[in-house]
Amino acid sequence: MRICFFGDSFTHGTGDDHALGWVGRVLAETRQRGRDVTGYNLGVRRNTSADIATRWRSEAQVRLPAEYPCRVVFSFGTNDCSANEAGDGPRLENAQSLRHAEAILLEARSWLPTLMLGPASVANEPEVNERIRALSKAYATLCERLAVPYLELCQLTLASPAWQQEALTGDGAHPNRGGYALIADAVSKWPAWQALVESAR
Repeated sequence: MRICFFGDSFTHGTGDDHALGWVGRVLAETRQRGRDVTGYNLGVRRNTSADIATRWRSEAQVRLPAEYPCRVVFSFGTNDCSANEAGDGPRLENAQSLRHAEAILLEARSWLPTLMLGPASVANEPEVNERIRALSKAYATLCERLAVPYLELCQLTLASPAWQQEALTGDGAHPNRGGYALIADAVSKWPAWQALVESAR
């Protein structure tokens, strides 16, 4: 099975001293359970939903040959909610983020089994986190309507002392090993992920 993971720096695993992020940890756990999975981490720092909408299909097509079982996983939105260059609002409004997400997910689910993880929180930025929380709820509603499994990360990361402390110790946004292990554990236990990797057996 081939799986492409599209997202931003949290998908990439920025800040992790072990350079695994949550994607590497989830893939390692999956392979240790005997599943023959090849994963492609296609997280790009500072990518918004607009950036991912532009690039995801072409990047997936060269990695996901039709003769093998293939899947796509998305996780984005934090950069949409971060402050724009002028500092007077988000980089993208929620309505724009939702349009991009809907276009991505409609195309992806019509092609391959698809999962969506919500945006993660950042440390010590209440205004940004309020935008992330609102966008996460909107993404959850969208995914329910589109029948795409959705895993909420904003509240999970806000409630984690390890995530918040590691982000504060680092660059203010990205955690280290403990934070990414938190997400990896949530994904590995997620019934939708388990069903995804078991479906090719």
